Amino acid sequence: MISRRNGQQSLLLAVVASGLVVSGIGPYDRLTWLLEVAPVLIAAPLLLLTAKRFPMTLLVYWLIAIHALILILGGHYTYAEVPVGFWLQDWLELSRNPYDRLGHFAQGFIPAMVAREILIRRSPLVPGKWLFFLVTCVCLAISAFYEFIEWWVAVVEGGDANAFLGTQGDVWDTQWDMFTAFCAAMIAQLLLATHHDRAISRLLAPNQG
Repeated sequence: MISRRNGQQSLLLAVVASGLVVSGIGPYDRLTWLLEVAPVLIAAPLLLLTAKRFPMTLLVYWLIAIHALILILGGHYTYAEVPVGFWLQDWLELSRNPYDRLGHFAQGFIPAMVAREILIRRSPLVPGKWLFFLVTCVCLAISAFYEFIEWWVAVVEGGDANAFLGTQGDVWDTQWDMFTAFCAAMIAQLLLATHHDRAISRLLAPNQG
């Protein structure tokens, strides 16, 4: 079991690291790339440093890796220019590239599981209504803080920040971003809570008693 777990963790690390390297080759805009992948550059060392002292469930590690790849792809092209987004735009007959909505969906969905695991394992909270509510609040706070960062970058960089903001002319982009993360946080808990609880139990079982 431990060998299988370590193998999956190593695989995820290798995939994310490879994606990061490839995305850094000739990105649309170097500063935008750095801003978009900054969460990956911060989170990866933290996860490596805490892997032994506070290992997370494989479910959470997989979700974090998926989120990292979404950020990495968006960083290379900018969210408004990701090719798969244009394909979805044409297929769904949308007025804009929807890839940034995917990014903000992930910004609610994945942190929900991370926050849920930390709260279950490091607080008196147990699965239930209060946990659901507080996890959703944490994700909303993360989403709002990210919008603050976009605002600060826009103030400092001016017009050069348009690629990072990715509003695509939508005056309600900030509100839509936070609403998308809000919905995703609730969807994640509704879909994955039972599986997540079992994963936490399996992770902690060898250390019980």
